[in-house]
Amino acid sequence: MSSNHDTHDTIVAIATAHGVSSISIIRLSGGAALSIAQKISRKQTIPPREALLTSLYNSNDELIDQAILIYFASPKSFTGEDVVEFQCHGGMVVAQEILDSATVLGARLAEPGEFSKRAFFNGKIDLTKAEATAKLIEAKSVDAAKILARQLKGELKEFIDTSRDALLHSLAYSEVMIDYAQEDIPDDILESLSVQLETLERQMQNIVESSHRRRGLIEGFRVAIVGKPNVGKSSLLNALLSYDRAIVSDIAGTTRDTIEEQVRIGSHIIRLVDTAGIREARDTIERIGIERSISSFEDADIIIALFDGSLVYDSEDEQIVTLLRESHDKQIIVAINKSDLPSQLQSEALAEFNPIEVSATMNFQRLTERLRNLLDDVGQGEELMLISAHQIEAVSKTQASIKSAKRPLHDGELEFFSYHLQDAVKHISSISKPYDSEEILDAMFSEFCLGK
Repeated sequence: MSSNHDTHDTIVAIATAHGVSSISIIRLSGGAALSIAQKISRKQTIPPREALLTSLYNSNDELIDQAILIYFASPKSFTGEDVVEFQCHGGMVVAQEILDSATVLGARLAEPGEFSKRAFFNGKIDLTKAEATAKLIEAKSVDAAKILARQLKGELKEFIDTSRDALLHSLAYSEVMIDYAQEDIPDDILESLSVQLETLERQMQNIVESSHRRRGLIEGFRVAIVGKPNVGKSSLLNALLSYDRAIVSDIAGTTRDTIEEQVRIGSHIIRLVDTAGIREARDTIERIGIERSISSFEDADIIIALFDGSLVYDSEDEQIVTLLRESHDKQIIVAINKSDLPSQLQSEALAEFNPIEVSATMNFQRLTERLRNLLDDVGQGEELMLISAHQIEAVSKTQASIKSAKRPLHDGELEFFSYHLQDAVKHISSISKPYDSEEILDAMFSEFCLGK
């Protein structure tokens, strides 16, 4: 987002998604918001916080629509400025005409995230709530919505404030010990600081690890279907999607590339990836498809590995098992397909993954239930979760700085100890209110959608 615009400008944007809908919302914010609304509605008086049904007119005095108008007086609004919302009939034509009328009367089009940025600068929200607002719009599960709602109420901010206070407390003791004689400091103060920092470091490590593990709740879990050719991967994809997205054939190697689709499983929206069969490639095109399959395997959060129960366990199956054993950071579901046929697949290697038997000719209900239960298990827990790469990086850097500070503390090198603690305070503070860099704020808020 450019920082050249005057924050006192009145901005306008369509706050609802493009397309046909029953209602569209146009949002104005700034010093001229009320006067622009009065001109569009031809109303001399607009009471605050009352839904007013009124006619709206364009600059040529032509009727646009009959709509609901709501005025939020400063500072009791989302941005902290005068805000007006027009709730008109849905569709882009009417909404665009109201938008055009507002710009003719002096408003300018808002840039992505500018409403939230103004709310931040006016002290209405901090960055933890701003990021939670943006993520809530795109939440991929009910669990994600609950986590983000807690952040909107200040859960993450409370953790940040508490951690920063603890670091500042330790830093203050360090500065005192540097400035005054050591004998004036209680004997157990170094041990007390060490224990406090150890606890804080461990807490941050747990939060980062948990956030990595649960990030699919916010972004949508990537689920890769893998296996050797012709084990039923495309049949599973079609069954989960409830329509024939992938070509199903008895010819091995029919799927030559990865296919990605979004599907809802229980209360979760996942990204389902059907991959080409993994085996020794027969030609260049198949080799590229297999390379993409392995790449999808590595990028996935959850692996569904299918095996053909009607065939004898072979080297191609062993190749899949080897990949599964190397995937320590992934959730794995192993399913033996074609259970309606005589069983030929005997392998101790598969037993360690607690496989389930399924049949494409009947249904994949058992597999779907296993997947839903796995997703629900990940969503359980009330522990704090970081919701963006920015937050995870900041906490990781804070943890690293605390770890770096422990050795100088042990050795009595308090200047170096204070240096690392100052870095830790800087990193943890960047999550909520990093006032020192407007470029960081511009980059962050530019990822928001229009009208937000």
